[in-house]
Amino acid sequence: GSHPQLEDTAPRIVEHPTDLLVSKGEPATLSCKAEGRPSPAVEWYKDGERVETDREDPRSHRTLLPGGSLFFLRILHGRRGKPDEGVYVCVARNYLGEATSRNASLEVAGE
Repeated sequence: GSHPQLEDTAPRIVEHPTDLLVSKGEPATLSCKAEGRPSPAVEWYKDGERVETDREDPRSHRTLLPGGSLFFLRILHGRRGKPDEGVYVCVARNYLGEATSRNASLEVAGE
């Protein structure tokens, strides 16, 4: 039998991140799952800035998981700031277009 041609499709987000409240030093995962053909590349943005993961910076405490979720080995929080706190979105792209997830805020629980 002949296989119907699988059509390329623009990305769509099938699992959105949700707001997180995390204690400092704890791990956390912001979920994101995108579908599309070809498989979309996922990037994360925090407060509008692209999030660097250990792919770009081996010392990074953030890992982009194979499915597209963003994993924090531990939430960083110091006297000088809360580098992980903010509003995150995930963006999935392929050559047909891009899809942006809902906003998810990550808050670090108080001392």
